[in-house]
Amino acid sequence: MVRKTTVLGVVAVVAALASQARADEPSATITGVEDRALRESIQRALTESDGPPGSRSEARRRARDAADDAVAVLRAEGYYAYVVEPDVTEADPPRGVVKVTPGPLFVFADPRIDWSGEPPDEGVRERAFSVLGLTEGAAGRAAEVLGAEGRAVAQVQKLGYADAMADPRQVIVDHADHTVRPTFVIASGELVKVDGVELSTKGRTNIVWLRRLAPWTEGDVYDPEDIAELERRLRDTGVYDTVSVALASKDKALPSGLRPIQVTLADRASRTLEFGAGYSTSEGPGVDVKWIRYNRLRRADTTTITTQVAKLEKSLEGSVALPHWGRPQQTLKLTSKVFGETTDAYDETGATFSADLTRRLQATRYQTYGLSLDLSQTTELTTASGGTVGQRLNLATFTALTAYAWDHSDSILDPKKGWRVEARAEPTAITGDTSLVYIRTQAQGSAYLPFGDDAKTVLAGRVKLGAMLGGTMPEVPASRRFYSGGGGSVRGYAYQAIGPRLSDNTPQGGLSLFEASLEVRHRFTERWGGVFFLDAGAVGIEPTPSADDFSAGVGFGVRYDLGFGPIRADFAVPLEKRKGDPAFQIYLSIGQSF
Repeated sequence: MVRKTTVLGVVAVVAALASQARADEPSATITGVEDRALRESIQRALTESDGPPGSRSEARRRARDAADDAVAVLRAEGYYAYVVEPDVTEADPPRGVVKVTPGPLFVFADPRIDWSGEPPDEGVRERAFSVLGLTEGAAGRAAEVLGAEGRAVAQVQKLGYADAMADPRQVIVDHADHTVRPTFVIASGELVKVDGVELSTKGRTNIVWLRRLAPWTEGDVYDPEDIAELERRLRDTGVYDTVSVALASKDKALPSGLRPIQVTLADRASRTLEFGAGYSTSEGPGVDVKWIRYNRLRRADTTTITTQVAKLEKSLEGSVALPHWGRPQQTLKLTSKVFGETTDAYDETGATFSADLTRRLQATRYQTYGLSLDLSQTTELTTASGGTVGQRLNLATFTALTAYAWDHSDSILDPKKGWRVEARAEPTAITGDTSLVYIRTQAQGSAYLPFGDDAKTVLAGRVKLGAMLGGTMPEVPASRRFYSGGGGSVRGYAYQAIGPRLSDNTPQGGLSLFEASLEVRHRFTERWGGVFFLDAGAVGIEPTPSADDFSAGVGFGVRYDLGFGPIRADFAVPLEKRKGDPAFQIYLSIGQSF
């Protein structure tokens, strides 16, 4: 047989390598089964033994065990008129053998549902029968019977009969006509209507806010999906260690007959402190410190204070995120920030005030609307009389935001498959020392394609596009233009180094942007991995970059997996080195580059 041939082949190879080795073999050989799928199912069910039997009695015991395994598979597959005969061969050493005669395949006929006690209404009975999924004439497999019963009970519960349960079923196996006739017995109980929410544990959450979050109103018919949805909404906030939502038992029904929904919450630690750091040869070291307070307003809110200290930017930011604001799956984030930036292209100090409203449309799709006000003072260089002159601008910038994001990747910090797309448009009005109205648009997409066992090799790609509609150079302030170069865009170049420059080699920035990256990521061990990459980018002063604006960089990197994400160390060189560009760049950070 197939199984026997495979085992003998394995034994021969192992014996050739080490005469003392002993290979596993099935407890017995199966004969008499012509249907290949059925034969393989029986063979998979047999117990493996580490070597041949030591005696005829041991071989006979193994054959009986194999016969029991074969009977279990035959019944599960719908063969009830079987003949199974265990025996022992005359070989030395002896082997168990099981002769199987499956007999005819039994098929389903006349599936029924009987109701124990008061039956539900006719519509519920019809829906319960429709989900059985048992087709007359189909193989009468045992698993199909169990699955049909589970689907019927779940359907009755979903239609408001929360206490529905299955009583012992009756299954007639008729050897006269080779049929399986299942009769399911379901006790539906009474139709359940729900009351509001009861918070059964003490914590910081406001019960009034919690009750508004429930997706039902008092007196609605019980629906288990409503219970699951409330639990999802609470878990999505990220402020609870454990969440449990369940229908109260029958004995806790109110005098009105309504049954409350009991919610149990365990708040996470009220405060956390997070640290982050990064480094590049052009941008120097950078440190982030976040102090986070959870549920301060007692409605699953998150308050974050962030301090950033780096060569290019120093800032202090405070934000409050209010989940399920106004409606479920909608988060309002209020942010204020004071900052100072010192870059090759400009210096800027100021304050930002913003409000963003993010709505989750699906599990991986988000839509954001926002408004912001920036009050800033910018020092920049501009061209005048064939040379460059400095100018200082005091500006008030009003920005509206519309953004869409789709994230179908499998990880935030270390994606191995899937894709991401983000698009945003920012209508902008500037007033103060200059006045200008334009729309800044930007889109980025990335994709991840795994290869090999356990996705040890991943091909990753990224494309980013940007354009300003209505903006002109040099009227758009330097701090609002597009720039490229650095660890987050085109590696091998300093921050802002790609694109047009003034006569003194100062980065000018532009009105259009293109970036692309291609990476081959490979994991060598459980923790260590490596990357080869090619990045390219262009910044243009026209609505689209020209071929002359392009620059590219290549390099390699090392990754060390921390469990939640990798530490990234990249070494890159510019392929189009210009005046002032270093020969190479090194970048250190957490997470993949995109």
